[in-house]
Amino acid sequence: MNFKTKLMGMALAAAMSSTAMSGAFAEDTIKVGVLHSLSGTMAISETTLKDVMLMLIDEQNKKGGVLGKKLEAVVVDPASNWPLFAEKARELISKDKVAAVFGCWTSSSRKSVLPVFEELNSILFYPVQYEGEESSRNIFYTGAAPNQQAIPAVDYLMDKEGVKRFVLEGTDYVYPQTTNKILKAYLMSKGVKAEDIKVNYTPFGFSDWQSEVAAIKKFGSEGKKTAVVSTVNGDANVPFYKELGNQGIKAEDIPVVAFSVGEEELSGMDTKPLVGHLAAWNYFESVDTPANAEFIKAWHAYTKNDKRTTNDPMEAAYIGFNAWVKAVEAAGTTDTDKVLDTIIGVSVPNLSGGYATVMPNHHITKPVLIGEIQDNGQFDIVQQTPEVVGDEWSDYLPDSKDLISDWRKPMSCGNFNVKTGKCGGKGS
Repeated sequence: MNFKTKLMGMALAAAMSSTAMSGAFAEDTIKVGVLHSLSGTMAISETTLKDVMLMLIDEQNKKGGVLGKKLEAVVVDPASNWPLFAEKARELISKDKVAAVFGCWTSSSRKSVLPVFEELNSILFYPVQYEGEESSRNIFYTGAAPNQQAIPAVDYLMDKEGVKRFVLEGTDYVYPQTTNKILKAYLMSKGVKAEDIKVNYTPFGFSDWQSEVAAIKKFGSEGKKTAVVSTVNGDANVPFYKELGNQGIKAEDIPVVAFSVGEEELSGMDTKPLVGHLAAWNYFESVDTPANAEFIKAWHAYTKNDKRTTNDPMEAAYIGFNAWVKAVEAAGTTDTDKVLDTIIGVSVPNLSGGYATVMPNHHITKPVLIGEIQDNGQFDIVQQTPEVVGDEWSDYLPDSKDLISDWRKPMSCGNFNVKTGKCGGKGS
């Protein structure tokens, strides 16, 4: 055997050994997909969710992993591009063979990936508040449904702040549009007149807020106590709040309650002009519980940055991940169908001292918290409810009020009409 032949043989053996090791590694790990925008307009919010998923996976591996195997994160960047979310989801499931995916922020991204998860029969844990009007067998909605955030927020404005007029200000996509449709119907059912409800939308990444905020100011100067209900999403919030301050709109005059602004977004703003404005979430970093203190300590240690804030979608990711781990261990497998059977009814601790339970409609139980912005970028919690069950189909929309979702067998239906006794009739 000449030297060249011997060298080729050694290279082939090394390659075969490398392939074998790679295969063994794949068999010894459980892959978990992380599908969050790390660039583009939503990176301001989603990068933190990627980071917290890596922390949770790292912590679980230190406990011995799941089913005796280490978890392996597969991180992709769909770059705030809604069609790209579907493409990346398909790669994670088909190519990377992930057992579950944790990801998406906007409803547009979730709507994009939903048919992929249903077609390929995989599981998505979606950690952000959304508009409802959906229930998929393959998605778990660990963020708030409208009855766990939007409706309690306007109740607070009416009952505690005496608000009579409402500006529903949102980014122009499905979550704000559907949420505001529900809110308008709800407000009118409470006696608010149509002329006392102003609805406005701006594009993603919108930055020229001068005329929009001037219109809010004018609407609020017409004799009745006015508030803004904000479903503005992503980095457009920074110039929006800055312009509120520029035009002297203070919380005592026209309070703003936001559904997409938390500690992470406030960390990049001058919060002094925003003191007293509100946000409605199911968690704030300022929650005073041992579980939250431990979570914050772990977060600071993992990021090596004591200034990194926590926020509501991080808690939703924490709940979803722990529920998935518990369900996988109960099922003894990561097989999708078996995990879907075992996860309903699973309860795991939340960070505010209670428990989150996975319900048959694939939503979870959550307390509703209203917080006032403080000058340090944190929230003073002014109201907290007991745990509320997420309502996937709104009671205030004619096409939805008779629908329920129950993914347990034998019903296994996301849109069962209680009047007709039939499953179907309105999307999953």
